[in-house]
Amino acid sequence: MSRTKKKPKATADPNHKMISENRKARHKYAVLETLECGIVLVGSEVKSLRDGQLSLDESYGRIRGDEVWLVGADIAVYAQASHMNHETRRPRKLLLHRSEITKFAWRAHEKGLSLIPLKMYFKSGRVKVLLGLCKGKKLHDKREALKKADSKRDIDRAMRRR
Repeated sequence: MSRTKKKPKATADPNHKMISENRKARHKYAVLETLECGIVLVGSEVKSLRDGQLSLDESYGRIRGDEVWLVGADIAVYAQASHMNHETRRPRKLLLHRSEITKFAWRAHEKGLSLIPLKMYFKSGRVKVLLGLCKGKKLHDKREALKKADSKRDIDRAMRRR
């Protein structure tokens, strides 16, 4: 009887490399819809992102004219860039098709929803941002989500012991 080795399941796409994830966003907001978009960066910003020097904690999307901008994202200074460095918290333009802007971004503007960056990652060598259309959670919603997570964890523990 011959045994064949099972191939491990590919959990992540090899073309994707995670830079940073905004974990607090899923706790503070209810994500209604997501959209992947590109971002306009300068060379020293890309080098800094390859080192993982990014904070999305206080960032959000803003509509100015017919464009969407990422405001408040903190990309650290790249040490080897010397005098050709970038500003760490400058607004950065997000690349969306016109139809996506009208459908997605204007919904946020009209209904009082927020555009929150959930993740930033490399996809086939390009930097992409996963932008979420979010609605703020109330305190009781956050408590309820924590209770569900605790009970699920307890059930999983009980199933493993059994």
